[in-house]
Amino acid sequence: MSHKPVHIVGGGLAGSEASWQLAEAGIPVILHEMRPIRGTDAHKTQDLAELVCSNSFRSDDAETNAVGVLHAEMRLANSLIMACADANQVPAGSALAVDRDGFAAAVTARIEAHPLITVQREEITGLPPADWDKVIIATGPLTAPSLAEAIGKETSADALAFFDAIAPIVHFDSIDMDVCWFQSRYDKVGPGGNGKDYINCPMTKEQYEAFIQALVTGDKTEFKEWEGTPYFDGCLPIEVMAERGPETLRHGPMKPMGLTNAHNPTVKAYAVVQLRQDNALGTLYNIVGFQTKLKYGAQTDIFRMIPGLENAEFARLGGLHRNTYLNSPLLLDPTLQLKTRSGLRFAGQITGCEGYVESAAIGLLAGRFTAAERLGQAYTQPPLTTAFGALLGHITGGHLVTDEEPGKRSFQPMNVNYGLFPPMEAPKIEGKRLRGKEKSNAKKRAMSGRALADCRTWLGLPAIAEAAE
Repeated sequence: MSHKPVHIVGGGLAGSEASWQLAEAGIPVILHEMRPIRGTDAHKTQDLAELVCSNSFRSDDAETNAVGVLHAEMRLANSLIMACADANQVPAGSALAVDRDGFAAAVTARIEAHPLITVQREEITGLPPADWDKVIIATGPLTAPSLAEAIGKETSADALAFFDAIAPIVHFDSIDMDVCWFQSRYDKVGPGGNGKDYINCPMTKEQYEAFIQALVTGDKTEFKEWEGTPYFDGCLPIEVMAERGPETLRHGPMKPMGLTNAHNPTVKAYAVVQLRQDNALGTLYNIVGFQTKLKYGAQTDIFRMIPGLENAEFARLGGLHRNTYLNSPLLLDPTLQLKTRSGLRFAGQITGCEGYVESAAIGLLAGRFTAAERLGQAYTQPPLTTAFGALLGHITGGHLVTDEEPGKRSFQPMNVNYGLFPPMEAPKIEGKRLRGKEKSNAKKRAMSGRALADCRTWLGLPAIAEAAE
């Protein structure tokens, strides 16, 4: 039985992976890639899946690193991207790094050689025509302006962002709650709140002044020319605010008014840093108002000066840069399909995931969902306990919406991390009490083991013990 082809727009990591998953399921694919007809400021070749930044897929540790778990799940799911990465690996310690030219060439060769995939080198300047009944748009963060404009019109003006205003996100269990306390300013109870919706970190005058000095002198990343105008309303980097005067932040995001230190009620803080819950699980908190262009090393050093965050583990560091992505929790259903247009899916970084591997993983899921639909097969989303499911859950609704900052979206791109998984307690070991890093790693191993077991079940693969028999 022949099937009508699925059209995929964009031949990056997500588009290539989605094409492969569909073709391997027996569905013909037409993959539209605009390079070399139209180039971008970041790409240098016409190869599919070209890596425009680092050559690293990050950690390959599937026991204590969430991206390593995602690697493992993708291998279980017959990922083209992981197969080509493994075949073109270069030494990088525990990380999976690749020969970037060899990797892209391998992906391109396998895509072009597949009998069910046709690559068309052309620019798609608008939304797909109605007779393309199944489409995946995987055009990445550098989507061509004409297509971005068409997507913006289809989804509403505020649903397509052209900049990230990213504040750092901290793992809750790394915050010292003997120093910090829960309280909303003036104990205000907001929508869905209880008057204790923020974590508060108090600063003395001396601590505040040292912090401001560190912000002003810290190493900063300069904008690339193609990123355009850097700053816009409501999104000034914190170090820019600090440069405007030493008291600016104390009358802005770090104002101490309306807050009482639960540990020391008689002492008034000179300044307060607030963190707000970032995901529905309550495992991640973002530092309010701390969007920044500080370099990553400077961020970790400076933000660990904040009382209570001395040992903070960051799920994501801050940034401010051009990046076209959808407000996916508002626009996409749990299978990445546009709620207002059946048959049109999005995949990769345009959905609001961050990173090479995450982009390819979302392409893999979009391809599998679309293939099942085309074949008339029943299908389910991956469990939230898997790396696939945790990442998909973040994109399609795992964040919290706040009404306290009108016009500002709460959904921001993120790498996969354990804070997106449902939490687990560290397993108990008879006669031994786990502490610190040992306890943290035990929890990660438990979550990783659960993820891979549940992923095998979702994919219909035998359990490890059964596979070994």
